[in-house]
Amino acid sequence: MVKEPRAGRVKTRLARDLGLIPATRWYRHQTLLTLRNLTDPRWDLVLAVAPDREGLQSSYWPRQLPRIPQGRGDLGQRMGRALRQMAPRPTCLIGSDIPGIEKAHIASAFAALGSHSACLGPATDGGYWLIGLRHPAQQPAGFLDHVRWSTEWAKADTIASAKSLNWAELETLSDIDTGADYARWLARM
Repeated sequence: MVKEPRAGRVKTRLARDLGLIPATRWYRHQTLLTLRNLTDPRWDLVLAVAPDREGLQSSYWPRQLPRIPQGRGDLGQRMGRALRQMAPRPTCLIGSDIPGIEKAHIASAFAALGSHSACLGPATDGGYWLIGLRHPAQQPAGFLDHVRWSTEWAKADTIASAKSLNWAELETLSDIDTGADYARWLARM
């Protein structure tokens, strides 16, 4: 899932600490690096773009990658829609702000979907960097409803929204949402 990389539209929490231009620059660089690093013949990369029209027509994203609109609604509605659009094949959805993500993480997620109906890659802040469904068109009623996004409860709320699914948990990674996240990431570099 990606947003058109314009100042004031992306990484707004990070921008409070770093400034609009540095946060946007980081997002642009990190997103393109992630796309380059995750390109692999074992899976298809598809961009779920926002805003819809601008993202579908954007010259910023690599031309060879197919795009689908995220559409309207809160994050959960947009994620559920993006997952459904990829049916019937197993699908993993990731964010674009996870500097530690590698092909092995994606391969592990798809392997988990061989024996589980869903998987989550937890983030250190209580959210998650990946969600996957073996049958993305068969989302349980209430899936991703009442999730407290951008909080320490996002992962728990997501699992609670779909208790009927058999969840696999993947490796914990860090995403970059705030200046403190950014500083920790720089210190590890």
